Amino acid sequence: MIPTNVQMVRNDANDLIFLSMEEKFEAILNDIIEIRDKGAPVLVGTASIDTSEILSNYLNKKKISHEVLNAKFHAKEAEIIAQAGRPGAVTIATNMAGRGTDIVLGGKWETEVDPLRNPSQEKIDEIKTQWQKRHEQVLAAGGLHIIGTERHESRRIDNQLRGRAGRQGDPGYSRFYLSMEDNLLRIFASEGVKNFMRKLGMEHGEAIEHGMVTRSIEKAQRKVEGRNFDIRKQLLEYDNVANDQRTIIYRQRNELMASNDISDLLKGMREEVVAGLVDDHIPPQSVPEQWDIPALEAAVKNEFNTSQPIQKWLDDDDQLYEDQLKLKLVGILEREYELKASAVGENMRLFEKQISLQILDGLWKDHLAIMDHLRQGIFLRSYGGKNPRQEYKREAFNLFTELLDNLQREAVKVLSHVQIRQEDAVDAIERKRREEAAKERVNYQHQEVSALSGSAAAGENQRVEDSQQIKRLSPFVRDVAKVGRNDPCPCGSGKKYKLCCGKIN
Repeated sequence: MIPTNVQMVRNDANDLIFLSMEEKFEAILNDIIEIRDKGAPVLVGTASIDTSEILSNYLNKKKISHEVLNAKFHAKEAEIIAQAGRPGAVTIATNMAGRGTDIVLGGKWETEVDPLRNPSQEKIDEIKTQWQKRHEQVLAAGGLHIIGTERHESRRIDNQLRGRAGRQGDPGYSRFYLSMEDNLLRIFASEGVKNFMRKLGMEHGEAIEHGMVTRSIEKAQRKVEGRNFDIRKQLLEYDNVANDQRTIIYRQRNELMASNDISDLLKGMREEVVAGLVDDHIPPQSVPEQWDIPALEAAVKNEFNTSQPIQKWLDDDDQLYEDQLKLKLVGILEREYELKASAVGENMRLFEKQISLQILDGLWKDHLAIMDHLRQGIFLRSYGGKNPRQEYKREAFNLFTELLDNLQREAVKVLSHVQIRQEDAVDAIERKRREEAAKERVNYQHQEVSALSGSAAAGENQRVEDSQQIKRLSPFVRDVAKVGRNDPCPCGSGKKYKLCCGKIN
């Protein structure tokens, strides 16, 4: 399967398609052995760590020396890449895209010079001469050979893997090995393709190789890329809605944080709340028969913690309409709130700011949970012939408007219901008693620590007790290396740690 005529360009061979995963790995193993025997380096690209471990087990059974480059061995990455271009080197890499450096054919001669202390020029020339021989040997063998164990969903990743070979005028070779059990073919290739391959009378280990098949696989990749693009585009549209709301909320929150006096903002909120209450119970441009004054008085009592004789006002003044009623209510509520705030002084401004921030944060957190719940079920609207994105935007706008209304009402309601109580003589005595008790506890703790440190010479038993006390207070220090989630479980079961003792219930 390996071409005999080598040119100074990369040879991108057609894909090989096998019926089963086992046949594919057997073919990859045989080709790795053939390429290694020629003296060419091999870079095997895998799509997952599991695949790299499976292939590594195959190579270990054949006693083929190789290196594995994935997330588990990232500490050796630079060393592995530096030696990946040596003659007969076999390297297995997971998602080998750029890795930040080229694979030098023959290996990097600098890695042999760096460990030496003050090497002479003759030693450096000798190392360069040996590297030049290895470099020419790799060139004669066809350069770096790329083997892909499966096709990725994105052609870009496949092209990046192929691009590791044939760089800067060097020769190279690449081929992908597929099976009908791969994820890409399992999803996009019908059962008819499998049946067709079986009807051809393909024996174990035989593969289909044709440019038309390779182009069909690339079409399947384009379908996946298009689908993924549509998904990302759709997610972006949904995220933009939440991001616009987030911008407004955080701008308002930053204004609250930067301001030392939000009384003007609260005054505006109070006017909005009063206007909303009056409009709910006295519809604009309506006749008195449609007014619900008792409910309005109850709402004012509930929201502002004050009783106002609104019905008496209307009976005394027949020219009192909803606009004048709003102004009168706001004026009375402002005076009552100022009397309460004046009893507290400047601390009232800080209290208003803290309460507003707490209410804003709580409502925003609940709003995000509601938005997430809406987003998960909005796609069901399509069964009713509606556009889910438009429905999401409409629902999100209504929810956000409701959030802003709730922010105003909650802030005004909490501050209106706050009761100001002056500290009397009994309270002052109790506060001083608590402060003195706290100071006594701190002094007692300092005395205990001094007693523990000074009793070390009292005897062996006391030293043991002190060491145990210090051990309980000291931070935990791991005695052995941390077990990775993909490492073998220390219990010896043979399973990965995340599937055995480290399994999350």
